Amino acid sequence: MITSMEINSAPLAPGVQIPLIGLGTWPLRGEEASRAVAHALELGYQHVDTAENYQNEEAVGEGIRRSGIDRDDIFITTKFNTEWHSRDGVREAFARSARRLGVDYLDLLLVHWPNPQQGRFVEACEGLQALADQGLIRSWGVSNFKPEHLDLVMDTGLRVPINQVQIDPTTSQPELLAYHREHAIQTAAYSPLGRGAGFLDAPALTVPAAELGKTPAQVALRWHMQHGRVAVPKSADPTRQRQNLEVFDFALTSKQMLAIDALESGAPARLDSDVFFH
Repeated sequence: MITSMEINSAPLAPGVQIPLIGLGTWPLRGEEASRAVAHALELGYQHVDTAENYQNEEAVGEGIRRSGIDRDDIFITTKFNTEWHSRDGVREAFARSARRLGVDYLDLLLVHWPNPQQGRFVEACEGLQALADQGLIRSWGVSNFKPEHLDLVMDTGLRVPINQVQIDPTTSQPELLAYHREHAIQTAAYSPLGRGAGFLDAPALTVPAAELGKTPAQVALRWHMQHGRVAVPKSADPTRQRQNLEVFDFALTSKQMLAIDALESGAPARLDSDVFFH
């Protein structure tokens, strides 16, 4: 468990650090997305998360350019659909995303959904490793993969650097997280604050928030940080964007962490990646 207040990134690949807080951009589109990205980067965000299926890569790229922040100072994550699950397809997916974003390389490219019925996600991962070997992407990973999907990838000898999955205090998928720890797979949490979730009213979050002069959402994000996870909360609101970034100037005690851990409900992820995909 991370307790230092200064740590704001985690190792992902040799020479690659991923910022622990990123800006999620689903379902932002058009000018709203560009404005949100530009403002977040101006505030100090260094990590922006998008995807082919969000249909906002062009807008995200415009926000990056509008911010005036140097490209090399921004960590860009995007994801591709199962249409591209082949070695040649992955190369085409990269080219299309890079073109839409207006960049020459990507920091992190993810398989968005495994689609096991199609049965080609292993080949997609092999294609991603080839792109990384060629320097077109700095790192690669997967999203929404279960342990059985990860097993098939690693059976080829590949090491999966990161898996982006739904994680929040009531849906923490403890078995999956244990698998990640066992196999040294970094966890990234999407919907890290839930979706209209009532857990932000739980005393496990409201009590430390009051004691620390923080919001319950900030406490929840700090909980992710101290577990060493990347979190990508979405917000187009300037105030919430700032609050979501202000989680490195305080620390939760072990007792507070355990109280938040205890909110785990046993609920599965909202979407079942054995059957859902795009």
